[in-house]
Amino acid sequence: MLTDSDRVKKARKIALELIMSDHEGDCAGPCSLNCPAHTDVQGYLKQIADGNYRAAVEIIKEKIPLPASIGRICPHPCESNCRRRFVEEPLSIVYLKAFAADKDLSSENPFKPEVLPETGKKVAVIGGGPAGIAAAYRLRLSGHSVTVFDSMPEMGGMLRYGIPEYRLPKAILEKEISAAKSLEIVFKNSVRIGKDIPFDEIRKKHDAVLLAIGAWKSRKIGCPGEELAGVFGGIDFLREVNSGNIPEIGKKVAVIGGGNTAMDASRAAIRCGAEEVCVIYRRTREEAPAEDIEIAEAIEEGVSFRFLRDPAEIIGENGKVKAIKLRVMEQGKSDSSGRKTSVPVEGKFEIIEADSVISAIGQQSNLFGFEGFELTKSGNVITDTLNGTTNLEGVFAAGDVSNKGASIAIDAIAEGNAAAKAIDAYLLGMPLDFAKPVYSKRKVSEKDFSGKEKIPRAKMTFKPAEERKTNFDEVINGFSEEEARAEAKRCLECGCHDYKDCRLIRYANENRINTGKFSGVKHNSFTERKLLSIERDMGKCMLCGLCVRICEEKIGKGLLGFSGRGFRTAIKPEFLKSEDISGCAGCLECAKICPTGALKIIK
Repeated sequence: MLTDSDRVKKARKIALELIMSDHEGDCAGPCSLNCPAHTDVQGYLKQIADGNYRAAVEIIKEKIPLPASIGRICPHPCESNCRRRFVEEPLSIVYLKAFAADKDLSSENPFKPEVLPETGKKVAVIGGGPAGIAAAYRLRLSGHSVTVFDSMPEMGGMLRYGIPEYRLPKAILEKEISAAKSLEIVFKNSVRIGKDIPFDEIRKKHDAVLLAIGAWKSRKIGCPGEELAGVFGGIDFLREVNSGNIPEIGKKVAVIGGGNTAMDASRAAIRCGAEEVCVIYRRTREEAPAEDIEIAEAIEEGVSFRFLRDPAEIIGENGKVKAIKLRVMEQGKSDSSGRKTSVPVEGKFEIIEADSVISAIGQQSNLFGFEGFELTKSGNVITDTLNGTTNLEGVFAAGDVSNKGASIAIDAIAEGNAAAKAIDAYLLGMPLDFAKPVYSKRKVSEKDFSGKEKIPRAKMTFKPAEERKTNFDEVINGFSEEEARAEAKRCLECGCHDYKDCRLIRYANENRINTGKFSGVKHNSFTERKLLSIERDMGKCMLCGLCVRICEEKIGKGLLGFSGRGFRTAIKPEFLKSEDISGCAGCLECAKICPTGALKIIK
């Protein structure tokens, strides 16, 4: 075809790159872009603000099938990128997600998505954690037959066995898993691949397989004495607690690590009867990966901390833990991540008494029964980062078992979604040459929001420490409907209202352009409402002239025209008569035809 030659494609790509170099607009809110699953945060916050909780959940479930659970435990990277921080504080996005999901779950008619007609294709998902459930959910909606195999007695993976009840009530998780079951996803528990059924048999009986087994092995501390009775892996300890089997940990407990798993283990130990719980971390508090609120709540519940300390030896007596010898550390030079390294202070040690030691310094996958995969040096399955393919034909991988290893649940869900998209394409015989989506992004600073009204962030309240540390009841009190709607209304609506229908960004993605290829002076950008019912954002305008033409040729008014030359060119309205203003307010045809969202209907 004359319009599809290599030469034409190249010219089209350059033209789009030039247009995008002069485009000042946000395709999606920075909150959505910082969410690994790219949830439409702006969309569901608008629905919450309007009291449409079912509609909010429908939007959330386009990316997250377990919103009530994720809304309780996610470390919310979305909030760290919220532009409301330039005004006062970021929105409480994660708790609003949980609020809407709770409302929907408790309603008479919870949201249930439509499943496409059956394709006749069978997919096996090995692992019923967040990655596996997310992928199974997406694949089932596409009409494929999906069976989820899991080695544990119940589904949920780390959400069920790694997150304590006080953070995520299992009754909430069970409701959300039941909603997935209602789509006719088949769940098979207590099935160990390589023991109960060979991996090769799974592959032969299914058209595609997703490996999403998570990372269930606790990393070794690497010091003498870790073989003693009373030394627990963090994940092993939490799994036992969440299964109702409280381990014998004694009165004095040392927890090694500075992440959220260490906080969960230390706070669970308090609830299991420990009188003294000490968290030991080799860096400073500022460098600890755990959320600050988790550290603060642990301190409130009586957990103590020893920062810049590293285990040198676990001391035992009669084969059981008696104490732990700590190497005193100090800060050194910054490493590749920007954090300062911690180095030992020569000859300086401390000894603290301990009845048990819980190691929460990381996790690894157990690939027993899964042969033939190419692995990283850390023992994770090597996958394509965009489509989850592995070196085995028809086998994909996602979540903690792949590439970089254990991470947060929303990362696992994002990978599960990506793998499901790729598996769907694979089953339909479509190419898997996926690319990262193209987005237009504005550069902003605090001065851009100087005129915004300051509205305090809604504060989540928690049960008193003395009350909550005695049991595993949920610690948050939740938002009232009034609080939730008011908080959602704080959203600045940074993303483009017309993103889903924008032809410019569609063509940009189809041609896989480089938005940063060209730089230089940009045309004048401003926002105004002279058209009364329409907001004009000239930063998004690409001067295509469609609005000018429709106003002149179809409507016969000629109220819009080009003004200026070069980079000063802009499309401006010209009102010569008062009746023109009222006529324009009721027309809106220019906004309807705008291909980039530069014209927004506001009435």
